[in-house]
Amino acid sequence: MASPFRLLFVCLGNICRSPAAEGVMRSLIEAEELADRVVIRSAGTGGWHAGKLPDQRMRTAAQNRGYDLSSRARQVTENDLIDYDLVLVMDQQNLRDLRAFDRTSQFGSKIRLFCEFCTDHQESEVPDPYYGGEQGFELVLDLLEDGCRGVLAHIRSTLA
Repeated sequence: MASPFRLLFVCLGNICRSPAAEGVMRSLIEAEELADRVVIRSAGTGGWHAGKLPDQRMRTAAQNRGYDLSSRARQVTENDLIDYDLVLVMDQQNLRDLRAFDRTSQFGSKIRLFCEFCTDHQESEVPDPYYGGEQGFELVLDLLEDGCRGVLAHIRSTLA
């Protein structure tokens, strides 16, 4: 059996956007019975929340849509660029931070903005909902559901 497709979602602190993306994607992958063929993780460019559960507001919004967000925050490492097939970042700052790890420019094709996979939304970034109200968390989930469907199609094409 071929090695699994390895997918990493990255945001700033790994407590809102990227763990929510991980939860949405995991739900899609399980529904498609691909859990044994796809590894999904998330990380943050900053490490100050390492070991913590996702933000309670994000967990509540996700749970209301049927998603389980139980992963623990961790900081992204340079090795993640080697270990993962696709690294999806939530915004331009995350993109700059990850590209700084790629000093030899060998991983550029696997570091991409998450919103490239959205088809129903025009946003180019997934906004950080941390300092906003409930509607920010709902918008993030709307974007993640949209984009994760596109990511699933991409993964299916690579597994075929």
